[in-house]
Amino acid sequence: MKVTQIPFMAMRKIVAVFSLTLILISIGSLATKGLQFGLDFTGGTLVEVNYQEAPKLDDIRGLLAENGYDDVVVQNFGSPTDVVVRMANAFTPTLGDEVLSTLQSNGEISVSLQRSEFVGAQVGEELREQGGLGMLLALAIVMIYVAVRFQFKFSVASVAALAHDVIITLGFFSLFDVEFDLTVLAALLAVVGYSLNDTIVVCDRIRENFRIMRDTTPYDLVNESINQTLGRTLITSLTTLFVLIVLFVAGGEAIHNFSMALLVGIVIGTYSSIFVAANLLLALDVKREDLIPPPKEELEDDLP
Repeated sequence: MKVTQIPFMAMRKIVAVFSLTLILISIGSLATKGLQFGLDFTGGTLVEVNYQEAPKLDDIRGLLAENGYDDVVVQNFGSPTDVVVRMANAFTPTLGDEVLSTLQSNGEISVSLQRSEFVGAQVGEELREQGGLGMLLALAIVMIYVAVRFQFKFSVASVAALAHDVIITLGFFSLFDVEFDLTVLAALLAVVGYSLNDTIVVCDRIRENFRIMRDTTPYDLVNESINQTLGRTLITSLTTLFVLIVLFVAGGEAIHNFSMALLVGIVIGTYSSIFVAANLLLALDVKREDLIPPPKEELEDDLP
């Protein structure tokens, strides 16, 4: 594959301003609006019903809304005939039967109640805390790994790029009031892994080129390294995006937010692996000497 000669680092100041703008907008939205947590985090009631024939989910949502059930999430569960209704209503022993009666009032006598259960707010609070701790733990482990595998400056640049991706993805969900549930949290962790993989490829090429291209300045070397890995980065990202677009369009409501989070995260992750991590390396003044291991001290035998 022919190596491109795109001057990526010539755009580093514009890119830095663009990234900072996105981060400030994201942090501002998270601080003022916060995230619209789903029932997995806030607590609520889950009712599962079974139809003999696959129903239209929009009809179910409309029928429940007409009967006073607000903030309802209706999804297929396992098969087109199994439907899960998630609602913020307080749980009562008869709530499942009440929902069933509402659905049967539309002439749907072929519907049966499978289960009715409650997800407590305390469980949701624990999920938020554990999810946040899991994200911080993942970033800490990544920082240690990259510091051992490469060098401390590479570690700082990689983790900063990952934090950049997570903050902007969270900001997207906050800014557009998209529900944040456990599937989105799982997608965020997947984005961390994907973005790290791309960043490691670029960092590895930069390290290799520092050993080979001895008469090249760090600026030109970083730019050349990005161009050398650009084909691999774009092919990986595009093939992943094609799959995610199909999931987003045809995957159903159950994984709608999951695929959306991955779409946003992978676009931002690809951008950050090309621009952000390398830009930060130059800002940290990475040099060839940073990658040269210190000489081992030779032990001299004691003379008698």
